[in-house]
Amino acid sequence: MGTPWEAQEVVDPSLLALNEPLADELGLDPAVLRSPDGLLLMTGNLVPEGAAPVAQAYAGHQFGHYSPRLGDGRALLLGEVTDNEGRLRDIHLKGSGRTPFARAGDGQAVVGPMLREYVLSEAMHALGIPTTRSLAVVSTGKTVLRETRLPGALLARVASSHLRVGTFQYARATGDLDLLRRLADHAIVRHYPDAAQAEHPYRALLRGVIDAQASLVARWMLVGFVHGVMNTDNMTISGETIDYGPCAFMEAYDPGAVYSSIDHAGRYAYGNQPVVAEWDLARFAEALLPLLHDDQEQAAAIATEALGHFSREYSTHWSRGAKAKIGLRDDVEDQTASELVQDLLELLHRHEVDYTTLFRSLSAAVSGAPEPARALFADPAAFDAWMRRWTPLRPDAELMNEVNPVYIPRNHLVEEALTAATAGDLDPLHRLLTAVTHPYDERPGLERYAAAAPEEFGAYRTFCGT
Repeated sequence: MGTPWEAQEVVDPSLLALNEPLADELGLDPAVLRSPDGLLLMTGNLVPEGAAPVAQAYAGHQFGHYSPRLGDGRALLLGEVTDNEGRLRDIHLKGSGRTPFARAGDGQAVVGPMLREYVLSEAMHALGIPTTRSLAVVSTGKTVLRETRLPGALLARVASSHLRVGTFQYARATGDLDLLRRLADHAIVRHYPDAAQAEHPYRALLRGVIDAQASLVARWMLVGFVHGVMNTDNMTISGETIDYGPCAFMEAYDPGAVYSSIDHAGRYAYGNQPVVAEWDLARFAEALLPLLHDDQEQAAAIATEALGHFSREYSTHWSRGAKAKIGLRDDVEDQTASELVQDLLELLHRHEVDYTTLFRSLSAAVSGAPEPARALFADPAAFDAWMRRWTPLRPDAELMNEVNPVYIPRNHLVEEALTAATAGDLDPLHRLLTAVTHPYDERPGLERYAAAAPEEFGAYRTFCGT
């Protein structure tokens, strides 16, 4: 569903970032992508034979309010490629100019937000979290007016697809049952082929999406990621993280952490993410109702039953991951592990302790060097008491180092890199990428990338970049 469209002309493109490993995965030659024709390709100004770019249509609930017609206002789906493993992947542009869905927007994007998505999405991929990927960021040579004049840029993004909950909401709203069915069939073929063999394929599709999102959001929570705009048009059917706008990694542990400048009520705060995901999935189930059963009461009952699996799936993924974060193996009772994790999180909140630093330091603490962890607490005695309950369970330091990163895209370092890149200096960006794309490997010389923000950095807010 969408409108055939062309990208705006880019007269003076220049490459800011190219993801060569991803290019290789896609069977694309990085040297070709760096060439003048490659830059035209990544700006949509050179369309390969057989490709038919479209601006996609979708609806969505934004901060709980339904918008029947959103769509790619400044984006373009260039087409699909088959990667080296035989998987179809979308190549999609952001910042490619106004489309019929642009509403009041200018269709442009600027260097900072596009590079933010590049850094954040590649960091998430390195953490093992399903995500869209960033292939390249290309400067357009144009100046874009926001609060000030800023250099323009485009992002070339790669995804297993761009099907969203909002895509299904749009199809349902048309009243065209055949369209909704064809969309669901496409989603099954693309993402949940086993559902095609199920007795009720559309029910299996619903369960598949619910399970994928339960796993995804649990992984976000385990690393302290705050998406910031969990609208239904930002929830993929594939279970990939998409649209890195006002997002951030939490530093001091706080369930109420909000980093979006427009989330005044905290709807998408860190601790609310599982609840919001379930709410969004309920909207997906509503869109699918005509396919679940001919009788709408029975369809609603089927949807309700399926949605009941979300909290169980989420709890399973969270509990398993949290248990590993404190190094406990399967022979430790789940209830014991859960109580230890919850008590530790309460300590972190009370003492405003850095989430990533504390969990990484636990491996040293259990190996005979507790001082780095103890020093994070205003009252180390409280942590000592927790340690006395934890260490007799023989936590595994190696397991903890496998799941607790040293490096995340810390907010002050992201801003430092983006500010420098906007001014033409890409070195801080490359240094940050070096750290966060190998997040579990502690390396000498990268100490500042593992350190919390200085006090003068202050409260952090991010913006959607439009």
